[in-house]
Amino acid sequence: MVTPSSAPSSRSDELAALLARVSLGDRAAFATLYRLTAAHLLGVVLRINSDRAQAEDLLQEVYVKIWGAAGSFDAQRAQPMTWMTSIARHRAIDSLRRKQVEPQWVTTRAGAEPDEDDELLDQLASSDAGPMELLGQAVQARSVAICLKGLTAEQQQTLALAFYQGLSHSEVADQLRQPLGTVKSWVRRGLLALRSCLERAGAIDPVGA
Repeated sequence: MVTPSSAPSSRSDELAALLARVSLGDRAAFATLYRLTAAHLLGVVLRINSDRAQAEDLLQEVYVKIWGAAGSFDAQRAQPMTWMTSIARHRAIDSLRRKQVEPQWVTTRAGAEPDEDDELLDQLASSDAGPMELLGQAVQARSVAICLKGLTAEQQQTLALAFYQGLSHSEVADQLRQPLGTVKSWVRRGLLALRSCLERAGAIDPVGA
């Protein structure tokens, strides 16, 4: 016999099961989780940040966080929707405190001359992703974060200055007080190592494939 409390309990169990599968990297489960909860979480974000465009961008960040943190969800300590709502609320509140979201490591620099570095960047990510591409973004964001940790400190620093802060190679060299040739070598090798790592992780297609 179906009791009034059965439906909420069943839905909570379903979401908990989906989170468990997401923690194992199950993309289909992640897509289902998004479909079942996106409207609710967008409403949570909009109540804090009423800018629709910003709220939709923040929703993507929320699901990237959910993808990466699903393994930490404990059904014994919280309901799935309560846990996800908390993530959405904190992300929305943070957005009001910051002038910009977390660094976008892989971008196309306005006005940059076409060269091999920019060609490599074009293969890593698109800046035009919409909500329907959230799953791919989440997988890629996780892979990029892992791959960046595998670079040398010099490579990480030069990539951050060149592609997060938008400095030219010459400006990076001046900032780090290093020869221009050395900085170019760090950037080049860093991008090659990053691309190779992402190819192995399946986050981007190999060149020429």
